[in-house]
Amino acid sequence: MTHIEKLQAIRAQMKEQNIDAYIIPSSDPHISEYLPEYYKCIAWTSGFTGSAGTLVITQQFAGLWTDSRYFVQANDQLAHTGFELVKLRVQHMPEYVEWIASQFTAGGTVAFDGNLASLAVANAIQSTLASIGFTINGHVDLLSSIWKNRPALPTEKAYTLPVSTTGESTAAKLTKVRALVKQKRATCHIISSLDDIAWLLNIRGTDVPCNPVTLSFVYLDAEKVTLFIDATKLDEATKQELQGFGIHLADYTALPQAIAAIPAGSTILLDPKRTCFATYDNVPSTVTIKEDMNPSTLLKAIKNEVEIAHERKAMIHDGVAMTKFFKWIEENVGTGTLTELNIAEHLLGLRAAQPGFKDISFNTIAGYKDHGALPHYSADEKSSYDLKTEGLLLVDSGGQYETGTTDITRVVALGTPTQEEKDDYTIVLRGTIEGSMAIYPKGSRGYQIDAITRRPIWATLRNYGHGTGHGVGFFLNVHEGPHVFNPTPTDIAIEQGMITSIEPGLYREGKHGIRIENLVLAKDLEGNQFGDFMDFETLTICYIATDLVDKKWLEQPHIDWLNQYNEWVYNSLKDFLSTEEATWLRNKTKAI
Repeated sequence: MTHIEKLQAIRAQMKEQNIDAYIIPSSDPHISEYLPEYYKCIAWTSGFTGSAGTLVITQQFAGLWTDSRYFVQANDQLAHTGFELVKLRVQHMPEYVEWIASQFTAGGTVAFDGNLASLAVANAIQSTLASIGFTINGHVDLLSSIWKNRPALPTEKAYTLPVSTTGESTAAKLTKVRALVKQKRATCHIISSLDDIAWLLNIRGTDVPCNPVTLSFVYLDAEKVTLFIDATKLDEATKQELQGFGIHLADYTALPQAIAAIPAGSTILLDPKRTCFATYDNVPSTVTIKEDMNPSTLLKAIKNEVEIAHERKAMIHDGVAMTKFFKWIEENVGTGTLTELNIAEHLLGLRAAQPGFKDISFNTIAGYKDHGALPHYSADEKSSYDLKTEGLLLVDSGGQYETGTTDITRVVALGTPTQEEKDDYTIVLRGTIEGSMAIYPKGSRGYQIDAITRRPIWATLRNYGHGTGHGVGFFLNVHEGPHVFNPTPTDIAIEQGMITSIEPGLYREGKHGIRIENLVLAKDLEGNQFGDFMDFETLTICYIATDLVDKKWLEQPHIDWLNQYNEWVYNSLKDFLSTEEATWLRNKTKAI
């Protein structure tokens, strides 16, 4: 079926069922950002392959609502599909709800598949539309009947990690979570988010590309913990280990029956952002629902000393791979054989040669020239550029290691840079430096770090349309909550042990893109009569190119930071490199 034929088939079903608007979120029953093939409903329906977006279909219009990271990609991929791009004004906001309200003056019926919509999204739909006469149906799946040869759910093996890697036993984590569930005055709790389950049970898998998680649910109360998982994913030793922690095993599909059996009078804790509507709607009316964040989400974000020590080792491995990569680029760009696609493949090979490598942490973004201006660009055989000895190359990439997760962006000049390129690069670099150098009161929020990082960029009348930073898991999802460095007033304090990216950027459509990204660790600094203060430790170990720097945009503290950082990179990596590689890196890290 073509995308237009799929759209026609959906509309035919909508007409039969008297549905005026049908919503397809980019999600799954676990409210995941990155999805197994089985749940890539937006890509199958419309052709759009970005990781964030929502389709809305009526008889007269079909649109994709997504944010500025994907505007150019969406315009390209939606051509001749019957779908149109609708640009979000605010990232992650359900602005399509107000649009639906404006289209039907006499109300109407709005439907979605509750397995694909979070409780928070369903609540936004319900609160806005039901109050003005719309009928809401969250139990409508219009895709399964027309999706022929749909990929099967993954059946890859899951495995557990030792305490020597995680720093905390499953038993200790369960005790903490149970205590917090009780503190929130709940008697039981369902966890749907895969990274929360992975952290809680010290379990990992390969069900989702780039994310070391396994499809599962967890139900726990004061006496019992049940893991809902395809039993074929677990070998006997893993089953026995889990059962040794008092964890009962049940089939992945058995959660609805377990929810139905929750005793009357219970209070269940559900995270509205990390629980699908279908799970929420299965809860019996005799059970009280308490909506609050999963206790494991914040616990997971605060890394322990063992995880931090491992993460530092992963950064060395990643830095070695990145050094070898950029040296190879420099030495081979003049041959005319390098492309956006094959350099990503080469980088994968260099990472795979490092100790403990398991996977990439997301698909590498290798954007040459104007492709660098697409923040989430993904090269394919059709779009991939050949690299030449001119212009800028942006590479945003990361690795999953048994000892941690990495995410790094660097920009290098493949020829002589223009003044505009040097100006933009140095202005972004100043933002990265100021965010990294920030000293802030304990209790500060991510939006404050976002503003600190943007301030020198705003001062030049420039800005970027994405957040400044996201949390990063420990050998887990590269995008991890609950904290985030962006302009939204997210009421989550920065706490010691949180790992976050700092990645300002500038994007000139049709010309170039610049983003300089490091991961930082939040640390307590010291306290005095004015309060307690915190700062960041930079974790990422990869040189920052200086041939693109114009010092007129920097003050002495910025120059000192850059020189000290590059010197630290050299000293951290030189013993893991060949003599030739170390000499090359020494040249790249000379003080300016």
